[in-house]
Amino acid sequence: MTLEETREFFANDIYATEQTDIKIIEIAQNFSKCELEISRMHMNADNKVMGGVFYTLADFAFAVATDAKNTKTVTTSATISYLSPAKGKKLIAECRMIKEGKTLCTYETVIMDDAGTKNAVIISNGMHLA
Repeated sequence: MTLEETREFFANDIYATEQTDIKIIEIAQNFSKCELEISRMHMNADNKVMGGVFYTLADFAFAVATDAKNTKTVTTSATISYLSPAKGKKLIAECRMIKEGKTLCTYETVIMDDAGTKNAVIISNGMHLA
């Protein structure tokens, strides 16, 4: 799929694209780059970006990276390590393949803010659907 076709397909992910406002910036084989502008709706009671926002961004980037090659993949497990609160105005997720098998795969997503702070690292495991 092209970048535009990928954006059109994932526009159907209403929660990620409309509610959370995630944008697909770049795709390549086994790779995606997605971002979101941090707004008041992303904040927790302590005025920090809520942990679920990081996870949603990572899960969406994983879906884009794995589905960009026209292989439907579902997350079977994911582990997130929160490293530092966001200091910038934007979160950027880069998702890359670590291992690819016939039915299972593992990807790493690194989330940074636009101030250069590494915020989270997520390891996602998935299963390709027939």
